Amino acid sequence: MTASTISGTRSTLASAFNSLAANVFSSVPESPIPPAIVIVPNSPYMEIALINDATTKVKLNFAVTVMVQYNSNAAALDNLEQLLIGVLAAMPAGYIVGNVEKPTVLEIGASPVLAADINVSTYYTQTN
Repeated sequence: MTASTISGTRSTLASAFNSLAANVFSSVPESPIPPAIVIVPNSPYMEIALINDATTKVKLNFAVTVMVQYNSNAAALDNLEQLLIGVLAAMPAGYIVGNVEKPTVLEIGASPVLAADINVSTYYTQTN
């Protein structure tokens, strides 16, 4: 994974999902419209892997939040699972995929959504 900026690591990740049937955001939008895929910093956000006078290398942790409209529990869960599998299949090279967290009902704007996070990380190196 080579991106020229830290925000570039999010953009690369978001671009990989553009072919999926969802609104894709490389940062947290004010009010995403489901189905949506949102790249957000996870905790810990940056893990220092190496720092010296010439190079800064960090492991960046993201949550790829996948959300669908929550109208019917069974249908929403099926829609969420299909979108999660699509995201996993579209994951670009250089990103390490972790666990998928349990689905949760969230209130986004005026409508509820069913959402789950995929834990993803990558390495970013900057030469000073």
